[in-house]
Amino acid sequence: MPAPETPSADREIWFLTGSQGLYGDEVLEQVAHQSRQIAERLDSADPIPLPIVWKPVLTDADAIRRLCQEASSSDACVGVVVWMHTFSPAKMWIAGLSALDKPLLHLHTQYNLSLPWSSIDMDFMNLNQAAHGDREFAHIESRLGVDRKIVAGHATDPRVIGRIAAWARAAVGRHAARTLRLARFGDNMRDVAVTEGDKVEAQLRFGFSVNTYGVNDLVEVVDAVEDKAAAKLAADYCELYDVVPTLRPGGIRHDSLLYAARQELGLRAFLTEGGFTAFTTNFEDLGGLRQLPGLAVQRLMADGYGFGGEGDWKTSALLRTMKVMGQGLPGGTSFMEDYTYHLGPGEPRILGAHMLEVCPSIADARPRCEIHPLSIGGREDPVRLVFDAAEGPAVVVGLSDLGDRFRLTANEVDVVALSQPLPQLPVARAVWKPRPSLAESAESWLLAGAPHHTVLSSAVDIEILTDYAAMTGVELLTIDENTTTEQFAKEIRWNAAYHRLAQAL
Repeated sequence: MPAPETPSADREIWFLTGSQGLYGDEVLEQVAHQSRQIAERLDSADPIPLPIVWKPVLTDADAIRRLCQEASSSDACVGVVVWMHTFSPAKMWIAGLSALDKPLLHLHTQYNLSLPWSSIDMDFMNLNQAAHGDREFAHIESRLGVDRKIVAGHATDPRVIGRIAAWARAAVGRHAARTLRLARFGDNMRDVAVTEGDKVEAQLRFGFSVNTYGVNDLVEVVDAVEDKAAAKLAADYCELYDVVPTLRPGGIRHDSLLYAARQELGLRAFLTEGGFTAFTTNFEDLGGLRQLPGLAVQRLMADGYGFGGEGDWKTSALLRTMKVMGQGLPGGTSFMEDYTYHLGPGEPRILGAHMLEVCPSIADARPRCEIHPLSIGGREDPVRLVFDAAEGPAVVVGLSDLGDRFRLTANEVDVVALSQPLPQLPVARAVWKPRPSLAESAESWLLAGAPHHTVLSSAVDIEILTDYAAMTGVELLTIDENTTTEQFAKEIRWNAAYHRLAQAL
């Protein structure tokens, strides 16, 4: 089945090394050899999801400027790692850093792991002087206001590799967002505030473009799907999922399964032809669709598409971006909505779900394929996958438009098992304990003005989100085990002052 382009395919990170001509050719040859080995070591590290491509050592301002311009214009390069192996006078980097339009990671490392106490001499010192070379470089980064991630430590250190890997995932997510095209079928749900937003500003800030289509544009494609193709896909459903007897061939509701397959094939065709990697639907605007798409949306999300219900394009784009950032990691990422609470007895928890559209990438077992009435929308009973989310740590993330800026709000949570079965709830669901507690989490979330539609991910963590927010210049508020409502309220006020001042500058 067609799936969105893998964003990491043919993408790479460039490894830049700084030095100067003062040391002579022999030293520079050793610098090049050692920096290439560091780059190769990082390139071979499994956690780092993209190739690390070594570039020749930079020793003058023109070469630095040209390479930074090349990185900025390259479709392949999604970010640069920079290391001052020796002392590179920082004024050489002004033009280059001013021209750089790709995420930057400043790696503060050295070739040698241990200090050779008994043999150290000035030749060794000349080849191991990042301790002050990187300080010179960091000064000009700060002087120019260059946003960057700083990682200190030896290239063999798992912590260093893990932090570079998180940044690389954020960088490829940024790249995916900057090339993201989103199809909205209809508008957002009437009179809802949080799903509104400034699409022009979103394209300026994140890069994604939002395009609206009449839902009947989709209906034409759905209706044109061949019966044979729909039947084949419906047969695949029966192999992949525990399909209830009424939906199976010969069952009284089998036609509904065939139509769900027709919807999936139509949606895939529409999105593929238009180059879209994210989309929205709206139960208030279904046109000629017989069902609100449920199963189709769930399967498209599982393949990496972004989705938002009720026209929520911000959450759809965020979901696609986080799908990209979490690619290849254990766990899953799904559209989600906080529905209701368990306030006791026992520890308070949140029940999350949506009308139909929860991604099976977070399922703890083989999903069931069922059909049930949907009390809103005025259409036929829709087909959907029903399952419980897998247990484990996760993050719940929402994107909101505050008028003068976008805000990401993230809450670290623990997805837990259901205390009791939910036999009458015919949708996929997740139950989680938010950190630090439901009360402080909810109070903080509401103070942030964060949305009710979110992305739940057990693949992407706070470090990746922090790096992504920094790369895009977007505010990030984090609710975790250390959060107090009082301190969080202060952070919101401080952030407001900072972002308004930064915009003025």
